[in-house]
Amino acid sequence: MTRTTILLLSVSAGTGHTRAAEALRAQAGGAGDVEVIHLDLLNFVSPLLRLVYADLYCTLTKVMPTVWRALYHLTDNAQPGGLGHRMRRWAERANSRQLLYEIEQLAPDLIVCTHFLPAELLSHLLASGAVRCPVWVQVTDFDLHRMWVHEHMAGYFAPNDEVAFRMRGYGIAADAIHVTGIPIMPAFSIPAQRDKLARELGLQPEVSTIILMGAGNGFGNVAELARHILCTWDHVQLIVLGGRDQQTLAELHALAASHPGRLKPIGYTKEIERLMACADMIVTKPGGLITSESLAMGLPMILIAPIPGQEEHNANYLLEQGVALQASNLATLTYRIGNLLAHPEKLAGMRNRALPLGRPGAAGQVLDTVFTHLEKQQCRLHIQSSSSLL
Repeated sequence: MTRTTILLLSVSAGTGHTRAAEALRAQAGGAGDVEVIHLDLLNFVSPLLRLVYADLYCTLTKVMPTVWRALYHLTDNAQPGGLGHRMRRWAERANSRQLLYEIEQLAPDLIVCTHFLPAELLSHLLASGAVRCPVWVQVTDFDLHRMWVHEHMAGYFAPNDEVAFRMRGYGIAADAIHVTGIPIMPAFSIPAQRDKLARELGLQPEVSTIILMGAGNGFGNVAELARHILCTWDHVQLIVLGGRDQQTLAELHALAASHPGRLKPIGYTKEIERLMACADMIVTKPGGLITSESLAMGLPMILIAPIPGQEEHNANYLLEQGVALQASNLATLTYRIGNLLAHPEKLAGMRNRALPLGRPGAAGQVLDTVFTHLEKQQCRLHIQSSSSLL
């Protein structure tokens, strides 16, 4: 039996790119003839490049969002062959030689990139012949920044028809574009039972339940936001994610003790789908992955504190589709939550619009596409080899 090796390349600038790659790995995990390797590109570059793409990105988006917005639009509108982009690409290649060595050692049959940086580096390596296997690109937001588009890619996976349209506008061949959605974990394809899961969390299934994921400028931290919601409505339950922040989790547990049975603090989890199954709405930043997961679960969203650029575009898409509302400050958020709680028919309408947009099978579609392409490619190579013997 021939074993197929898939290399997934992500960048840990934010969590969405990594989670999309992990979803693909989980989807392929059951196949005995497939080996899936997921690498964070930042582990194979110089400290300087890691500083620029991780630390600087996080600093700009959190501390200087206006600067990040300007940089996002500047790079999106700049000519790909311009001096600035050429110098940047040269610097990226000079600081990521270890990646080429790692790829040579792994000798994958195909590569899927869930961030634009590995796609950009591999485009140059494909052109030079240093990399010969097919390379695919998975866009992880409902937006298309120009830096995602590169020559020599085997194909692109788009989150929706609009992004696919914009890909064609950048000159990508229509038959190389596949509208699959954004890969999320296979568990989102499995029907969940609200009553059972809510009781396991110590919550009452019949009580209105809100998931709270993060806060941001104008909202305080997640514990402060949870306290405000609990004190404003006495008939609401909260599931609040504190991640790996031990101080935040301690604050949430203290808050839960003062509101018995109404708050469930959650640390880092890989089972967000179980929490979503218990909820009526989610308050979250509009990242590509969390919003894709919410759509798959038919979960109405209230969007807060979007990162300028890609998350703003995500928010615009979701608002246009009627599956989300947006709150710019605490007063607006209070109104949005109260209005939805008072009008359950609005919540039902948002849920009904969200479900058809959800693509819980995105990871499976991506893998089916790359495997089919690989089989055709291998078949062509076999035919060419056979004909050369005649």
